[in-house]
Amino acid sequence: MIRRWNSVALVLAALAMLAGLGVGPASAASDALFGPRIGISSSPDQLVLGGQVEFPEFAEHLTVDPNLELGFLDHVTTVAINGDFLYHFQIRDTQWTPYAGLGLGLVVTQFDRDVFGPVDSETDVGANLILGAGVPTRSGSRFFTELRAGLGDLPQLKIMAGWNFRM
Repeated sequence: MIRRWNSVALVLAALAMLAGLGVGPASAASDALFGPRIGISSSPDQLVLGGQVEFPEFAEHLTVDPNLELGFLDHVTTVAINGDFLYHFQIRDTQWTPYAGLGLGLVVTQFDRDVFGPVDSETDVGANLILGAGVPTRSGSRFFTELRAGLGDLPQLKIMAGWNFRM
């Protein structure tokens, strides 16, 4: 029981830290995007649901995109908190903007327990290599897809898609 509360406290502390990244000039906050993300992961094989915030460029073509993901299935539940740094490439004659990046991730994994067994969980830290592309929509939001390769004790591979809206 104490492990579960420690995991919850760790997740809440990380969320507060990620929310603090958005503190800054009002004009920068109004340029931020937020929205849902959904996908699948490998090792563990899961359905992943979550949300993210895309903060405006703090350097040319570079954004910070923290996100929170919840994974289900494969007899485990995972909560991942990621802080991604993405470089957006500018390509002429297309609305799609490819990007590549690196992110740090914290994953809390809770394993399904036996009927009489204790709840077992673990917390791991690692990095993600990220490749993706985004495209603006007519309404001013942005659709994206990405491939994430986990380094360390993070899920090995994730295929994600999402939709970001202006704040």
